[in-house]
Amino acid sequence: MNRQKKIKQLLKAHAKKASAKLAPKKEKYISKADRLKLAAETDQDATTTAQG
Repeated sequence: MNRQKKIKQLLKAHAKKASAKLAPKKEKYISKADRLKLAAETDQDATTTAQG
């Protein structure tokens, strides 16, 4: 690999890392079962506050 190609590759890699840091964070994946569980908990909380 010649010198220019190596330097270009390094600069490209650094630029990619820098832009990845600036990019907005992706949300963590929540499985369908966990989503259903969270929905059930929020429904349960809503019914307890409505009753009490």
